[in-house]
Amino acid sequence: MTITVNGQPREVADGTSVSTLLAGMKLTPERVAVELNRRLLKTERYAEPLKANDQIEVVTFVGGG
Repeated sequence: MTITVNGQPREVADGTSVSTLLAGMKLTPERVAVELNRRLLKTERYAEPLKANDQIEVVTFVGGG
């Protein structure tokens, strides 16, 4: 199925979750914020399967000073 990740179309397997997607992107869930269809997604929902045409925005936290 096709989803959009940070504005780019991406093919993923049926049943893919945000957790699986983040692992494939080599990102740690504790270090990102995820928006699903323009709504901030709570980490408790990262295991739920995505649907075709879902729009995901992943923002990584960066430290600095």
